[in-house]
Amino acid sequence: MNRAAGILLPISSLPSKYGIGCFSESAYRFVDWIKEAGQTYWQILPLGPTSYGDSPYQSFSTYAGNPYFICLETLIEEGVLTKEECDAADFGEKADDINYKKMYDHRFPLLRKAYERSNISENSEYQKFVKENQWWLSDYALFMALKDWFGGEAWTEWPEDIRLRYGYSLDYYREQLYFDIEFHQYLQFKFFEQWYRLKSYANSKGIRIIGDIPIYVAMDSADTWSHPELFQLDENNMPTAVAGCPPDGFSADGQLWGNPLYRWDYHKNTGYQWWVTRLWYCFKLYDVVRIDHFRGFDEYFSIPFGAKTAAGGHWEKGPGIELFRQVEQSLGWHEVIAEDLGYMTDSVRQLVRESGFPGMKVLEFAFDSRDSSSANDYLPHNYPENCVAYTGTHDNETINGWLDSITKEELASARDYLCDHYTPKKWLHRSFVALAMRSNARTCIIPIQDYLGMNNKSRINQPSTIGTNWRWRLTVENLSEELQEEILKTTKIYGRMNWN
Repeated sequence: MNRAAGILLPISSLPSKYGIGCFSESAYRFVDWIKEAGQTYWQILPLGPTSYGDSPYQSFSTYAGNPYFICLETLIEEGVLTKEECDAADFGEKADDINYKKMYDHRFPLLRKAYERSNISENSEYQKFVKENQWWLSDYALFMALKDWFGGEAWTEWPEDIRLRYGYSLDYYREQLYFDIEFHQYLQFKFFEQWYRLKSYANSKGIRIIGDIPIYVAMDSADTWSHPELFQLDENNMPTAVAGCPPDGFSADGQLWGNPLYRWDYHKNTGYQWWVTRLWYCFKLYDVVRIDHFRGFDEYFSIPFGAKTAAGGHWEKGPGIELFRQVEQSLGWHEVIAEDLGYMTDSVRQLVRESGFPGMKVLEFAFDSRDSSSANDYLPHNYPENCVAYTGTHDNETINGWLDSITKEELASARDYLCDHYTPKKWLHRSFVALAMRSNARTCIIPIQDYLGMNNKSRINQPSTIGTNWRWRLTVENLSEELQEEILKTTKIYGRMNWN
């Protein structure tokens, strides 16, 4: 059995210059750092351009990249920006926080300057990129130009002729917004140029990238606007039902995500071509693909459009294993991680088994008194080899934050399991990291905050809230030699070293 370990850190959380993590020198230094710490994997969050709420799981496109991740320092080296211009921009003063409003207000004008100075239309590599990606890039670039034209409004609020994509309207706006469209194509060219360079570097160091894709696309996205036939929409391209999760012990109203649901009968009739294409694209971007909310392929929760909460929703059957058999038949075998967390049923478990994909085991769930029926699945002595162990994910509290929030009884239960009633609570995160690492799981991924023993001020996301999520960043000081040596030692002890 090839045991391996990795670290979870979003690109946005890197300690890059200019307000947000990006494909800068800090990303390359992080690759070197985790390589020297014996790691095999770097798990990131979705790379798509974010919309309202800044969530990478609500993106304007399932194919496009986030322009915020374009390295400004590289653009300075290319001569299309100056250091003085970038230094003068206000991205916020906190090194451990992302100010998205300032990102929007100040980074896009810099990127526009870079485009206007680039003479990009005469770049043969750019022309090749546009030609090869026209099948998604054309609609995406027009969509983003239109959003700017209409003051950021969702496409469902646009005038009928362009909202419903009448041919004459598409022709008019493509001509009217020519340079705005080219600007967004330029951003995608630079994004992917820089991303593939970083990924190639990581692979050359023996580091494999675990990417992440949401099962659903956003309602306000180029995907939904350009291909309404894929989704449960009415004749005016408005949703008839939307996605979410039912009420449970964590949320009395459930979760109302608002994403359009797939028209699975249509997808089946096309041989699941859209999904085959989407996953083919992801397998180029990443070495391993984690699919968020995997249980939605077995059954999905359907909530009537317009409902204020998820309480009135119901379960519908998804495509099941048929989709993944079609993907494998078309693309061959690729590595996928099934995010199989949440309410589990026998049919979901059967789908994960049939797919052969490793599921996820989150240590924090093992001691939850609110859901004792499934907690046993998350105790490390029950982990199968074919799974990925985590202390927590981007949606969870940090281990130290979790230890501060659980009941005395839950803490006592956790200490009983660890056979450790003496370690001070502020150092107990090390025991939980070791517990996940020594499990039978073939792969173990630890959020960097849990190695650092950080509290919930460093949490990435708190589901069903808005305004304070997706903002946390590492500082340069966090990535110390002492921490690197600690991670290396733990990785060696539990037989998860990357010897490449």
